[in-house]
Amino acid sequence: MGAALALAARGRGRTAPNPAVGCVIVKGGHVVGRGWTQPGGRPHAEAGALAQAGDAARGATAYVTLEPCAHVSTRGPACADLLIAAGIARVVIAATDPDPRTAGAGAARIAAAGIAVTNGVRAAEAAAQNPGFFSRMARGRSFVTLKLALSLDGCLALNDGRSRWITGAAARAHAHRERALADLIVVGRGTLEADDPALDVRLAGLEDRAPRAAVLSRSLGALPSSKLATTGATLLRDFADIDADASVLDVFVEGGAALATELLVADRVDRLLIYRAPILIGGKPGIGDLGLADLADAHGRWLPAGVTDLAPDRAEVYLRAPAR
Repeated sequence: MGAALALAARGRGRTAPNPAVGCVIVKGGHVVGRGWTQPGGRPHAEAGALAQAGDAARGATAYVTLEPCAHVSTRGPACADLLIAAGIARVVIAATDPDPRTAGAGAARIAAAGIAVTNGVRAAEAAAQNPGFFSRMARGRSFVTLKLALSLDGCLALNDGRSRWITGAAARAHAHRERALADLIVVGRGTLEADDPALDVRLAGLEDRAPRAAVLSRSLGALPSSKLATTGATLLRDFADIDADASVLDVFVEGGAALATELLVADRVDRLLIYRAPILIGGKPGIGDLGLADLADAHGRWLPAGVTDLAPDRAEVYLRAPAR
């Protein structure tokens, strides 16, 4: 299953509206087929692995990071049916598919065909690979990561607005990798006008992984001449525009303090990614007034989810706490 999870990771940021799934087919102690969801969501991981395995799939075990789909689409057959037809003897599944068209039906169909089914193997890891897909299925909206590059005193720029560079090269490279995992990258009007960002992915081998870009602004009538305007970036009035687009699963927000504050007040952030530099600058704060009535209201909203050393900086991740 670890190998299947690694394969699934190859598709992250490229498979929407489908999740990124990995599949490994094993027979006689040897891997005979590998597959992962291809760009645009098809072919599915199981179809790719079965095609590679060929006749060797008969009597083999398939390890899949998400329950094989049970519904037939205009874009391809149901993976549950493909596994049955191939003569697979056992299917090991990580996470149950939250899509109501499958949601247990895929595993049930496979079991009804006399195939041994094992569920829940490294399920949490599989679900964590597809936060946007699970969010779409459960809440009807994308999963939002808010990225901030801050000094130790919580500032994102000097008082005159200069912010290049608060963090070092390793942290910036890490942020570009994070961009590559998203379907949409969003900035606000202030960031567009102050920095004119390109929002591309400048990592060797991942240059083609840049997500679609958008500017969130209620006051802009059209995108001004900028690097983003030349790339076909879209102008959005609010997050309702994003919620209406089912092809957007994971959103990466790189806006300034105004946009960060607006999204936090609206409770639209699911994950905080904070790059912390070991400097003090006494400049502009990264987050504005959140309208808290009492300090107690700030506690229990965020759960620490990991720290990565990016010397001299570090990346801190926090996940939204379950509803209280």
